[in-house]
Amino acid sequence: MRYTLFGPSGLRVSELCLGTMTFGTEWGWGADYDTSKAIFDVYADAGGNFIDTANRYTEGTSERFVGEFIASDRDHFVLATKYTLHDKRDDISYSGNSRKNMIRSLEHSLKRMNTDYIDLFWVHMWDFTTPPEEILRGLDDLVSSGKILYIGISDTPAWRVSQMNTMAELRGWTSFAGLQIEYSLLQRTPERDLIPMAKAFDLAITPWGAIGGGALTGKYLKGEEGRVKEESARRSDRANTIAQAVVDVAEELGVTPAQVAIKWTMRQGVQSIPIVGARKTNQLEDSLKATEIEIPEEQLRKLNEVSAIELGFPHDFLSNENVMDVVHGGVYEKIKGWRK
Repeated sequence: MRYTLFGPSGLRVSELCLGTMTFGTEWGWGADYDTSKAIFDVYADAGGNFIDTANRYTEGTSERFVGEFIASDRDHFVLATKYTLHDKRDDISYSGNSRKNMIRSLEHSLKRMNTDYIDLFWVHMWDFTTPPEEILRGLDDLVSSGKILYIGISDTPAWRVSQMNTMAELRGWTSFAGLQIEYSLLQRTPERDLIPMAKAFDLAITPWGAIGGGALTGKYLKGEEGRVKEESARRSDRANTIAQAVVDVAEELGVTPAQVAIKWTMRQGVQSIPIVGARKTNQLEDSLKATEIEIPEEQLRKLNEVSAIELGFPHDFLSNENVMDVVHGGVYEKIKGWRK
């Protein structure tokens, strides 16, 4: 396992992050304690130090397991958790992005994991109700208190993230160092705004869903049912076409489809630290080998073409050759450092 600095920070994390949403059986499809510990050990033995969990994962069991697993060497591991999602239904104080729920959720997470601090604290999702100033100031206070060290934001519109990081910079508050998004060969819409925004702010990206819920392993092509049965981005004619291309490339390279899908997310011109999860040790062992493979340009081009999306307005409009000519009068490519 190699390591990288997390976004614009000095935080050192492994190139793959262990996702622990599968730790616990409360949701009907996860791993029990012994299997979760074995998965954790495979990751740690490979040199992984970056662990991702959340307050709601398996009703808190994921955090409890993770806290126990890292206890013997807490400071070695980079522990990331999240707040926003409800811990208690039908109670307005137990969910959302508010400072009140932020503090409440963090205190419960610290207790579940038996730790004094969180390395990376994520805003899990945008709630469309809390003022951005309240969130940023609350997070900055927690950084000042030492209860959290770095902050990130997940599943939030690009314009809001850019507004908040600009606001934080102007006011001297802690800025987001990372962005967590769904990103895969099946889900490339973040390329419209989220990923360009992350590049502009030097944010690390931790993609979830890199193998499309298993769709990119080719399992649905073999007739497996899986948890997603209805028509969706992961179960459609388009998804099957992309999955088949991944399978074909994997066969050409002598590797597995999961390794190809994960490696693709690491080759997109931005700092990408994919989150890999598993319900069995062999699944994680397979995913970890994505760090050892390379996808040649020809195969990479094949994957990019079969999964390409329309960027839409204004992106397609602004990249049109006629528009570029009107804007730059034919000199764009003569500008040093030009890029599209």
